[in-house]
Amino acid sequence: MNLIFLSSAPVVIILVYVYIRDKYEHEPMGLLLKTLLAGALTVIPVMIVNSGIEGYRIHFRGYAQVAYIAFIVAGLVEEFFKFTALYLLIWKNREFNERFDGIVYAVFVSLGFALVENFMYVFTYGESAGYTRAFTAVPAHALFGVTMGYFFAQAKFRQTDRLLSFVKALIYPVILHGLYDFILMSQHPYLLIVFIPFIIYLWRAGFKKMKILSDGSRFRTMR
Repeated sequence: MNLIFLSSAPVVIILVYVYIRDKYEHEPMGLLLKTLLAGALTVIPVMIVNSGIEGYRIHFRGYAQVAYIAFIVAGLVEEFFKFTALYLLIWKNREFNERFDGIVYAVFVSLGFALVENFMYVFTYGESAGYTRAFTAVPAHALFGVTMGYFFAQAKFRQTDRLLSFVKALIYPVILHGLYDFILMSQHPYLLIVFIPFIIYLWRAGFKKMKILSDGSRFRTMR
């Protein structure tokens, strides 16, 4: 029971926070749960694809191998399927009617994935992994989701540079995810020094994006 709580608590806390931040027009709970479930189900294609491409790491050595795992096996594959789930479920949904919604739904997709991943890690490696991931990996997935949702919303509602914003909605989370994993997996002392500043950057950039879209809500003037 303790491991179940440890695995799910950080996810629930962040989901509640993001839901509250959507203060001008809350999204339907049913759709949010579907989005969370869609994110959880992305674990299946991620595992299938990774089982096929992870073996190619033998063609690389040293930091090139670390980069392949961080940016391709983890970053690209995971963010691609999150993005796909977000697009298929939300892009044409009538509830996606303002920019902040992009962040809400993207975070729910990301944390659906993070929830399943967290259960796998915590039940394999124990409580210590749960405590560590509660302050690192789980918030990181959420912040990758904030980045995805921010540009996903720009692609939906901006009149110019829509294609570029659409591409950024996938590429930027891949880059951030890859950098996060590369720093940790490399175990290079100089890179580990910048890990905390990198996490701080993710938090600051994430909160800034949420503030921009929340302040610009078209429902703000209706309250």
